[in-house]
Amino acid sequence: AKVPAEFLGDPSRLRQIVINLVSNAIKFTDQGYVAITLMVEDQDDRQIRLRFDIKDTGVGISEQDQKTLFQAFKQLEADANRRYSGTGLGLVIAKNLARLMHGDIELSSTPGQGTLFSLLLPCKPD
Repeated sequence: AKVPAEFLGDPSRLRQIVINLVSNAIKFTDQGYVAITLMVEDQDDRQIRLRFDIKDTGVGISEQDQKTLFQAFKQLEADANRRYSGTGLGLVIAKNLARLMHGDIELSSTPGQGTLFSLLLPCKPD
């Protein structure tokens, strides 16, 4: 389905989540690319389920680190990630905001090959 030009939702929170995910992708990608894709995952008369994919070719995240990534104050400890600054709270906040908006953030990653974060968000058609 075609992504609508307008839909009802919380623009400031949506912006906050997407900026966080894109900023992290850029921060952890020294070479290659960061791609953002927006698509309609599901739709009916009352609701549109949007999917924002943020994919990078960065350092990736180990399976062990993926398990704690969305927990407050559990910053990644891998040597490759120590050179990057931050509190580790951005993803926790982003995931909580997504859930407050009845959505979610999913993660798929392979160390050395990159990461895909998917923001799944229900919105109302305008």
